[in-house]
Amino acid sequence: MDGRLALELAGTIRHDGSGVADDLDGVEGTAHWLAAAAHLLPEGAAPPVDEELHAQVVTLRGAVRTLFARVVGTARPDPADTRLPPPDREALALLNAAAARQAVVPRLRWEGPDVPTVEFAPGGGCPDTVAALARAAIAFLEGPDRERLRVCTAPRCERYFVQAHGRQQWCGTSCGNRARAARHYRRHAAART
Repeated sequence: MDGRLALELAGTIRHDGSGVADDLDGVEGTAHWLAAAAHLLPEGAAPPVDEELHAQVVTLRGAVRTLFARVVGTARPDPADTRLPPPDREALALLNAAAARQAVVPRLRWEGPDVPTVEFAPGGGCPDTVAALARAAIAFLEGPDRERLRVCTAPRCERYFVQAHGRQQWCGTSCGNRARAARHYRRHAAART
């Protein structure tokens, strides 16, 4: 499972400079986001979205953001989270329960003279969207990118990102520009007083 999906899910709520932007705002927003993330989901894991699926994805997002905050050492809730995120233990239980919604079966692959490998695939039925999102978060939290997970330090951002180099502090160029502009403004405001 691709860990980028977990970062995408965590990034569906953020400050956009003028307020909180929530890509999962309502059934329509969730459907749009799942369609945009379909290339990261298992085939068939993006069914029509109803109120129940929307609520489950939003709840899972809160759990993922809680666990990401634990990784980066943020004790306070992110101001972008409009609902109080669940405590660590509850977030972990939510994530594991969501991942367990889809059965997994091992499949042996043996192509050519190479050594056979085992892959795990959804067992029976249509892949479960919430389970796929939860499993992506588990793969991310268990994988090597967890050590490089950071929260953006730009004003009003607090998005999660995987640090590409040792000095990276921001999730993107626009946040870096905003942080430098704020720092410049503070220095010049202090010099005038």
